Amino acid sequence: MDQAAKGAVTLSSKDFAAAVEHYTAAIAVNSQAVDYYIKRSTAYTRLAPPDHAAALSDAEVALTLASKRGKRELIIGAQLRRAIALFSLERYGDARKCFEWVKQMDEKEKSLKIWEMKLDGKLKNLDGNDDKVRVTVQQYPNVEVPAAKEAKKDTTATTVKSADSAPPDTQKSAQSGGVQTPASKIRHEWYQTNETVVVSLFAKGVPKDKATIDIQDRSVAISFPLQSGSDYDFSLDPLYAKVDAAASIAKVMSTKVEFTLRKASPGEMWPNLESDSPVADGAKEENEGTSGEVKRAVLADRPANSGPAYPTSSKSGPKDWDKVAKELTKKPKNEKKEGEKGGDDEAEDDFEGADPVNGFFQSLYSRADPDTKRAMMKSYQESNGTALSTNWSEVGKGKVETQPPDGMEAKPW
Repeated sequence: MDQAAKGAVTLSSKDFAAAVEHYTAAIAVNSQAVDYYIKRSTAYTRLAPPDHAAALSDAEVALTLASKRGKRELIIGAQLRRAIALFSLERYGDARKCFEWVKQMDEKEKSLKIWEMKLDGKLKNLDGNDDKVRVTVQQYPNVEVPAAKEAKKDTTATTVKSADSAPPDTQKSAQSGGVQTPASKIRHEWYQTNETVVVSLFAKGVPKDKATIDIQDRSVAISFPLQSGSDYDFSLDPLYAKVDAAASIAKVMSTKVEFTLRKASPGEMWPNLESDSPVADGAKEENEGTSGEVKRAVLADRPANSGPAYPTSSKSGPKDWDKVAKELTKKPKNEKKEGEKGGDDEAEDDFEGADPVNGFFQSLYSRADPDTKRAMMKSYQESNGTALSTNWSEVGKGKVETQPPDGMEAKPW
């Protein structure tokens, strides 16, 4: 196994000090290998404590070599490591500029979203004249590429012996660092309830202490290191609708990362997890206002103070029986002369104080002729209380069918 391969193994097993040694030995043999500088830059960044200055130096050498070769993917990788090193050195203006160059070459670079949010968090508290905000970098730095040097044999031998002489179990543990799902096999699924949207990212071995998770009103993002030495970035942006970021949570488990997103509008069902295009906040609020008005108009079939609608066969539409009942059961305005007495008034007094609708129908029944009474009784009983007719010529023709209100279904008991 050559030094570069050993560097890749130690980088993936998180032995960053050893990775720096192996890649240094590999660069001594081949100083033109762009990937060696990118990987060593990554290892420098993750040392404890990190060496961000050395990480920046390697990233700029890698970028210079990659630009001379015209390798697009290597240019993007080197520029990204350069931006990360500058961010760690608190050169936020320079870091932002480098991230912009990465975005120009690859808008789909998944880690950009997280780094942009980190930068925004740093820059919002800085004055425009602060040195940390200044931009001093050029897209392609002018740096000297070190000449190839032959590695010291005793150092190489010692390093090889140290790696090869370790017990098998130790080697296996160092190389694996725990079982982790390869990036190509990481997948996600989602489901929803009335209150939440649950997203599961199926990835084993996600390091809790190194995972960066960000939940916003319209986006979700996570970044964590892989055993290969690279970072895995996952983001959903924009989400189909707003979520309550403060009430949403993320859990890193042994086999997956689970996001429980609290819907900002409970009861709203999402047809998709993500929206096809970003929605401006102003437009979103306007749409929500319009949507609310439409919902209220649709759901409010009738005024809140209106009475219930009863089944009817009238061509003129349903009759407001509550209004009719109030008109018929209220006392006449004209007072009767002393000594006068009416039979109808005495009958009405029997129903005074009762429910206005029931009182009206009772009063109507007491005054009706025999055919009308028979029609009322037959229609009410046969329809199970869902219809009431005073027309015996129609009711007498056959059974009066049950007529449930709109939106309801009649079931036999």
